[in-house]
Amino acid sequence: MSKDFNYATGRRKNAVARTRLYEGTGAITVNGKPYEDYFPRKTLQMIVQQPLKLTKNLGKFDIKVNADGGGVAGQAQAVRHGISRALLEVDPELRPILKRAGLLTRDARKKERKKYGQPGARAKFQYSKR
Repeated sequence: MSKDFNYATGRRKNAVARTRLYEGTGAITVNGKPYEDYFPRKTLQMIVQQPLKLTKNLGKFDIKVNADGGGVAGQAQAVRHGISRALLEVDPELRPILKRAGLLTRDARKKERKKYGQPGARAKFQYSKR
């Protein structure tokens, strides 16, 4: 792999994806594995490819991703966010396309914290009248 690449970080819930875009043939590697092996579900693979298909860059870049934290779905969405941001560094003219699809916005939804005096975030302990 060549030394010059475009770097971006994608985030979703507790997942963080550090993404590197190299000029290449279209190989996507997540944590040292092909993305088809790392994300076995077709929906997750589709999520990862979304920014590349949208910008018509599917076979143009080799992508190396270091994904960490969260679950597989959160990591897939973090990878999508990272790829979108890295594509923006390659070509700033892709911004309107990616922005319209909502791929540049970091999804800020996270798990709500558990409160004291309750078994969960919103659930209450069972109330007994007598």
